[in-house]
Amino acid sequence: MRILPRTIALTAIATLGFSASAQAEEIILAHGSNAGNPRFDAANLFAELVPGCSNGELTVNVAPSATMGDDAEMLTSTTAGVIQMTANSQGAMSQVVPEFGMLGLPFLFQDLPTVWRVLDGDIGDQLDELTQARGMKIIGFWDNGIRHVTHVSEFMETPADLDGMKIRTPPGRVTIDIFEALGANPAPLAWSELPTALRSGAFEGQENPLTNIYTAKLHEITPYITMTGHKYETTPVLAGLGWWNGLSDEHKACIQQSVDQAGWYQRGRSLIDNVQLRDVMTEEGAKFMDVDRAAFQEATASVYDKYADEYGDFVTDLRAAAAAAAR
Repeated sequence: MRILPRTIALTAIATLGFSASAQAEEIILAHGSNAGNPRFDAANLFAELVPGCSNGELTVNVAPSATMGDDAEMLTSTTAGVIQMTANSQGAMSQVVPEFGMLGLPFLFQDLPTVWRVLDGDIGDQLDELTQARGMKIIGFWDNGIRHVTHVSEFMETPADLDGMKIRTPPGRVTIDIFEALGANPAPLAWSELPTALRSGAFEGQENPLTNIYTAKLHEITPYITMTGHKYETTPVLAGLGWWNGLSDEHKACIQQSVDQAGWYQRGRSLIDNVQLRDVMTEEGAKFMDVDRAAFQEATASVYDKYADEYGDFVTDLRAAAAAAAR
């Protein structure tokens, strides 16, 4: 008879433990990067940080490698509340908020720290306001690097070398306009489909930062890398606005802090990779060429004219912010 109270107590403790665990809210964070990419590692770091600052009340389930669909599908799922968060892409986001595409105007930023100063200021606030009007909240800007052109068999030493080149781009209209201005034949394609498309010969080349080129092993397929530095792209970290607005202030602060901390790591990795990967890929058989970027800048100047007409105030603010941040 004396055993019964102890049995009841143990059962009650187990039940309480199960209830506490069951009450922990799960955050699904989806992204399209594979293992080894800084975005992949930063997402996992975010998942490790959140339970600590939320006292176990929040957990994170990371869905990497486009397992929740491509970037556009992840944005739709985030807005609809199917998933809570996504570390997404500038190209896909520009289909929802066109001003995002302006970050990729040709040769706008001289280096990564300049970009980060711009995005962490008024320009980032403007983009967040526009994004909230479309059902999402920007939690942070991780990095997706300054981009370069790769080709299966030759360098792009001058703009004329891109004439007629079949090149894969992300879906953003600005990127397509850049390569059309250079005389190439650009076409958008989902990131997850790119290696197969390059191997099949559907494209002669593509453009990406060194980090993405290396982690996706694109330098093994397109080993001729021309360091054009033609544009920048960010990795916006987004939450569904309805879900975000339903969180307590404490949980919002925890998520914001964790995105920021993971972002410091991710940006640092991007900066380091931008310096070190050239030597690494050279050892693995890739070939590099530096070019006179002035010729490429001149050839793409018309892209600014087009978007100054469409998004005049934002483009003016963005160019002024980039110039100020570069000083």
